[in-house]
Amino acid sequence: MENQEFKLIAKTFQGLEEVLAQELISLGANDVQIGNRMVSFTGDKEMMYRANFCLRTAVRILKPIKEVKANDADELYDAAKSIEWLDYMDVNTTFRIDTVVFSDEFRHSKFVAYKVKDGIADYFREKTGDRPNVVLTNPKLYINVHIADDLVSISLDSSGESLHKRGYRVATVDAPINEVLAAGMIMLTGWDGECDFIDPMCGSGTILVEAALIARNIWPGLFRKEFAFEKWKDFDPDLLESIYNDDSQEREFHHHIYGYDINRNVVSGAQKNAQAAGVSDIVTVEQRDMADFKQPEEKAIMVTNPPYGERITTDDLLAFYELIGKKLKHEFVDNDAWIISYRQECFDSIGMRPSTKYALFNGALECEFRKYQIFSGRLSDRREEGLDIKTDEDRQRNQRYKPHASERRNNDDNRESSRFERERVPFGKRGDENREEIDERHLRFLRRFGHTLDGDLPQTEKMHRDSRPKRDEGDDEVRPRRSHNDRPRREDGDGRPRRSFRNREEGEGDVRPRRSFRDRSRREDGEDGGRPRRSFRDRPKRDDRRGGRQYDDNKNRGKGRRNDRGKGKPTDSTTKEWGFDKDGKPFKRNDN
Repeated sequence: MENQEFKLIAKTFQGLEEVLAQELISLGANDVQIGNRMVSFTGDKEMMYRANFCLRTAVRILKPIKEVKANDADELYDAAKSIEWLDYMDVNTTFRIDTVVFSDEFRHSKFVAYKVKDGIADYFREKTGDRPNVVLTNPKLYINVHIADDLVSISLDSSGESLHKRGYRVATVDAPINEVLAAGMIMLTGWDGECDFIDPMCGSGTILVEAALIARNIWPGLFRKEFAFEKWKDFDPDLLESIYNDDSQEREFHHHIYGYDINRNVVSGAQKNAQAAGVSDIVTVEQRDMADFKQPEEKAIMVTNPPYGERITTDDLLAFYELIGKKLKHEFVDNDAWIISYRQECFDSIGMRPSTKYALFNGALECEFRKYQIFSGRLSDRREEGLDIKTDEDRQRNQRYKPHASERRNNDDNRESSRFERERVPFGKRGDENREEIDERHLRFLRRFGHTLDGDLPQTEKMHRDSRPKRDEGDDEVRPRRSHNDRPRREDGDGRPRRSFRNREEGEGDVRPRRSFRDRSRREDGEDGGRPRRSFRDRPKRDDRRGGRQYDDNKNRGKGRRNDRGKGKPTDSTTKEWGFDKDGKPFKRNDN
């Protein structure tokens, strides 16, 4: 029973699935299958322990115990209650439920957690007469519920806290990069300790420490204090002890890792983290501005995470990326640099063409991880020397390339155009020799989006009204081309007279005379029930009803209460021109 294999799921970040699958294969996992932000595999208890202890790009390891279809809350409750929970816990075991829901039926993750909790509680009430308690902090059992449409997967979380919490971080800074993402970035570069490693904007040193662990092949679980499976009923401490003490895979590192940062406190924190991880002998961190970066003496690779302008800002973000591009061109010749960033304009400011792109998520930000190959001389000369220099043609063949969010379009036509731009054959030299290689779909896109076969750059075809084909009148199947200015006019007598907004005249029937706001007739005193026509500008001055006095509002405007403005004598104009009747209504005096 100890060697019995079962299904396991390793969760990771989007874009790192293939790296995680390669790690699992190297550990000896079976039936490895790549999914969306996860990789499923099979293994025994030892494989589950090793996956938690050794994987660098996994966030957590799940052990599914129930997979069913549920269309409503009652079926979800029955599925949770049908599990033999006494095999995994007892009535004194505290537990916590984490949920991930992608379903139209189950729209609230907390509701799902409540239904599963009710199923577990009722199971224990029927079996023991009592129920276990739910705690959110440091429970003995972590339960994970994943719902996709109507498929429900209930699993035991063997990791507990996320596996990115290695345990060596003793100092931190603003916006530190995730350890799993840092290790995945390094593994995407293919670097395995064969040359020096540089991070000129190292921050708290996460990339440096992860690079040192990869160079020496030190497992990240070595610094971890506890895994969730250590509280399970079938936990084997001797098995974990053998995995912990196994250092047969560790190796020597004959190069060096360098880190720089402009902030002195940040440099001190990176040095403390390197010491806590036990790699300070191969990691050197110094205070240095990017403007002072110099050409390294030995061949090196650069992996860095510069500010994006989101949580960490600089005085001029684009100018800073221009500085990065200049330093790479002049001070990092014959080396490779990998940069992760969020904004497209930042990459544009670097001023170099990348040879490889990966779409990665840094937290909630959809970023790109780009490789820049810096070399001196002309490209043709470098290829004659037998060096592997990648260009646009090589990048088009890169199946892992995914467009940045800013490059995506919102309509179907532009999305097809964007996909065509990534998949089309290279047109660096377009001539007759390439036309036979272009299939019918490519030709359709070329004509549709204005590409020319003989030119170097795509040109947008501008369709003007004068250049459109004209339609002739008289064809039975083709309507004559109608013009706004040439349409037949409707004359008076053909039904109602044709009305024109600009040339309206007074008419008969349902055509009212055109009214003008400025020329409207004035209402004289005595009309409309005898009430004089009121004018805004000639309105009477304010009347203090309580005091019975009239005041000029323009005097001492804005001072004191509204009815107390302009305390003083009544103006002559007010007392002479206007008066009030016995009902308090104003009337204009008639001097005649």
